[in-house]
Amino acid sequence: QVQLVESGGGLVQAGRSLTLSCTASGRIFNNNTMGWYRQAPGKQRELVATINGGGRSNYADSVKGRFTISRDNAKNTVTLQMTSLKPEDTAVYYCNMGGTTVIGINYNYWGQGTQVTVSS
Repeated sequence: QVQLVESGGGLVQAGRSLTLSCTASGRIFNNNTMGWYRQAPGKQRELVATINGGGRSNYADSVKGRFTISRDNAKNTVTLQMTSLKPEDTAVYYCNMGGTTVIGINYNYWGQGTQVTVSS
């Protein structure tokens, strides 16, 4: 099992910045992809950004140019730097780790979520 613990959420004014962090622990397999997803009230959970072990990242169009994802493989952490925040970025942000083991078993783990609220 893998445990993901997020930190860094909170209340911030529009235009400001916030950084989210997530630390993974437990039985962590190599070649995993870590990422951030978010879910606003009444909406489905959506991808924000992902990054694989080699550092290749992927972003939702709505956050490109404003958010930056990074990871430290040695520390099993992933960070999401959010700038120029907008009220529509308000959501619960979830850390995710997914991948496939060497014997072909897919896995997908989620953190408990951290609230980000952007006031106008």
